[in-house]
Amino acid sequence: MKLNVHVLGTHVGVLDQVGDFKSVMTYHPDVAPEKLVSLTMPVRTESYPWDDQLPPIFQMNLPEGYLLQVLQEEFGPIVGANPTTLLSVIGRNMVGRLQVAPPGASLDEPAKPIEVAELLKGDNSEDAFSQLVREHAKSGVSGVLPKFLDTEQKTQVGLGPHKKASLLTHRHIIKGASIRLPFATANEHLCMQVTSKVVESARTELSEDGRVLVVYRFDVDENGNPFRALEDFCALLGLRPSAKYETTWERISKAVRTYVQGGYHYETFKKLTTILLLTYALRNADCHSKNVALLYTSRTDARLAPAYDFLTTSVYEGYQNNPPGISFMGKKTWLPGKTLGKFITANFGVSQREQKEIVERISDGVADVAPAVRELMKSLPGFKDTGKRMLATWSEGINILRDTRVYALNPWKSSPAFEGISDPPKLKSPRKVIGRSELLAHRSKSK
Repeated sequence: MKLNVHVLGTHVGVLDQVGDFKSVMTYHPDVAPEKLVSLTMPVRTESYPWDDQLPPIFQMNLPEGYLLQVLQEEFGPIVGANPTTLLSVIGRNMVGRLQVAPPGASLDEPAKPIEVAELLKGDNSEDAFSQLVREHAKSGVSGVLPKFLDTEQKTQVGLGPHKKASLLTHRHIIKGASIRLPFATANEHLCMQVTSKVVESARTELSEDGRVLVVYRFDVDENGNPFRALEDFCALLGLRPSAKYETTWERISKAVRTYVQGGYHYETFKKLTTILLLTYALRNADCHSKNVALLYTSRTDARLAPAYDFLTTSVYEGYQNNPPGISFMGKKTWLPGKTLGKFITANFGVSQREQKEIVERISDGVADVAPAVRELMKSLPGFKDTGKRMLATWSEGINILRDTRVYALNPWKSSPAFEGISDPPKLKSPRKVIGRSELLAHRSKSK
């Protein structure tokens, strides 16, 4: 199968699937250098072969989880369900400047509008949000790209086994929570409020019922037209999306030096340092290589994208013991000791003094946002226990960074919002039996 590749509406080349496990991307002659498809594939006359069904930049935009299931149900009997054919279905609505379409297909299909204002004020039940997603997926993914992340839970409630969902429109990313991650939308909104106080971040807005989060896209202009390319480090490192946790901060550091011009290195590494320290402060175990990206219009202006997708993951059952998503110095631990600061200085070039200043700003940001957590605990009763866990986790994260064994800062003057809170119910840890065959019958309980 051949697909036409477009950048900002210009037909720049052809993506050709060769056999079952190889693809080739070829630019047309005389394509302008700034019309590159990927930082890993600058414009040239020679083709780019890839020993997989799709090059990473195209895999980056493939559907996952529930959306993949819906698309396979709706389009599989017609076009098949391998990655290339799925790309032919959703390729006109990819993130950023890149679009892919079958030969002869129009790029200008009308988008079905979503009334964001109504979502922010409405009653957004999980089942209703799930239905909204299915309707947009069935519409041929015209103007919207729903994306889901799977979990192993099999309970079919609303989004079923899927822990969260999002709809991509021309201006926004609209996210919903699920029974597996209650009020993950409120959790992310509050984390992003902290993040926005210390580093350039995606703007978010939470619905009145706390069930829908609107994220304002930063790859589009004021009219909602894409003009920046977004390329995450999973794609930049040549990894499949399923391998998003299988990288290191060292490899990300090397990729920055490869794809970011020298004049932007310091700015990029300082932002990367802030994101890494925020990950520890907010206990965001879901900071993986797809949640850190470069933003660019050409090879010469690539720099770190605004922070996005921050979540305090440890407040949810089954996730409370998850380690950091990306390792450094061969370790994934929430107790990094002084090796964290030394690593940042050696690999990012950010001094210990500057790191301590960032930790102070993060501490102030957490203290500033803590009252908003308390307010949501009052207005959203279902969020109360999650809010308690978030405040406890944030306090622990800040105090670990300020500890003498890490940055040795003065004791933290937190906020009254952290005081007078009873303990939330203890989270259950899933019991794992090691060494027992699944073929063995379950032991009956004695009476």
